[in-house]
Amino acid sequence: MVTIKDYEEKYRNQVIALILYIQNIEGGVNLSLKDQPDLNDINACYRDSGGGFWIAVNDDDRVVGTLGLINKNGICGILKKFFIEREFRGGEKDVSAGLFERLLEHARRGGMKQIVLDTPAVCLRAHGFYRKKGFRRIGKEQLPVQYDYPDRDSWLFLKELV
Repeated sequence: MVTIKDYEEKYRNQVIALILYIQNIEGGVNLSLKDQPDLNDINACYRDSGGGFWIAVNDDDRVVGTLGLINKNGICGILKKFFIEREFRGGEKDVSAGLFERLLEHARRGGMKQIVLDTPAVCLRAHGFYRKKGFRRIGKEQLPVQYDYPDRDSWLFLKELV
């Protein structure tokens, strides 16, 4: 069984390890912790601004999924750090859907009208998930807010919240 919960600092090292493993070992995007300063202070980068950061933990209290939302301007949120351990992707467990629903609830409750995200061009499975959830691919010039993302070969997506 997997539980979706708000991030707590006690999970920091597990969150970092999961994200770096999936990015670099599975995805081959070659990003370091230094490239992602948000991971060093999740509360300040995500939660303190009115965004959020959620984790999925298994019965052993091990982090198996992460998802963050940065509140950029009160209207637009930036989806970040959406990572699920391989054995918890899709199927019956569908940890992705649980984390994503938590993010949507938070965004709508906070009055956000749009969510944007970047994801590496090589992550075709993720692209399919985002399209299924109502995102459409956009060009950089169509971003409603500007933000930095470390992988310059990323695809950008936008979802309108209604």
